[in-house]
Amino acid sequence: MASKEYGVDLDALDQVVKELNQVLKDMGGPKDKAKNQTYLPDGALGKGFEERDRMHKAHNDMKAYIEQNIVGLIEKMIDDFGKKSKQTKDAYDDAEHDNSMK
Repeated sequence: MASKEYGVDLDALDQVVKELNQVLKDMGGPKDKAKNQTYLPDGALGKGFEERDRMHKAHNDMKAYIEQNIVGLIEKMIDDFGKKSKQTKDAYDDAEHDNSMK
């Protein structure tokens, strides 16, 4: 029975890492918008009624949720995948180098 060989395209894996790093850079825009460009001034909803305080608090809570639990988690997942992809590529590089030395 003939032996089948499998190969890993290290250039493609390296490209994945580069593209994930670019996505991380690009994530700065949505993160900045969630943090700094959704400002609701204190008096924008009026003054002196209970609903205003609840609405203002709901806005601030949602702003924090979007920044931390949506954009932040996506950013963390992409970073984790990028790091693991780089480790995989480096491990294949090392194995290829070790095999060529034998």
